[in-house]
Amino acid sequence: MGVLIDDLVTKGGEEPYRMFTSRAEFRILLRQDNADLRLTPRGRDIGLVSDHRFEIYTQKKTLVESLIRFLREYSVSPDEISGYLKSVDSVQITQKRKLYELLLRNEVTISGLIDAILPLRELISPDAYTSEIIEEAELQVKYKGYIEREKHIADKLTRLENIRIAADFDYNSLNSLTIEARQKLSRVRPSTIGQASRIPGVSPADINVLLIYFGR
Repeated sequence: MGVLIDDLVTKGGEEPYRMFTSRAEFRILLRQDNADLRLTPRGRDIGLVSDHRFEIYTQKKTLVESLIRFLREYSVSPDEISGYLKSVDSVQITQKRKLYELLLRNEVTISGLIDAILPLRELISPDAYTSEIIEEAELQVKYKGYIEREKHIADKLTRLENIRIAADFDYNSLNSLTIEARQKLSRVRPSTIGQASRIPGVSPADINVLLIYFGR
């Protein structure tokens, strides 16, 4: 919904519009499966989340973190894991490796490790560690690099959103901007540098010109 609204403000009106989930700039961060982990604390802060609902959130968060911590700390020997690695056609290890490191491989899954590693199987209680919790832990491990990169980009964009542009700013006075950028910016009238950066036809070079002009 946020992408839709932002697109209609910055891009709408020029051509027929179709909404695709792939247009979300931070679709790895803003996944539907982690919506409760992202939004429950915010809902709690404004009084929309009951004690019971918050307790469910807290338990899920704790179990996900506990499972990831075990994967980080527990090492397996080549003998312990060789059968499983062979079954999924993964390269064998020659010395002890953390389960976390093995899970980074595409073909290795937590469910497969649970079947292969007894201590991990003993940790997982079917009543507590639901498939939802196991899946969330696996996604956080496998996509950690991508998630951190998107967080970095999101933080940068947030800083750009904090740089305001006056509603009556004269873009035509900046000769360093391309003609297309001046036309698009004058028509859309973005309220922040962040919004300006999402306008088609406004290049990163144009954004740098604005940042220099505004002393950033």
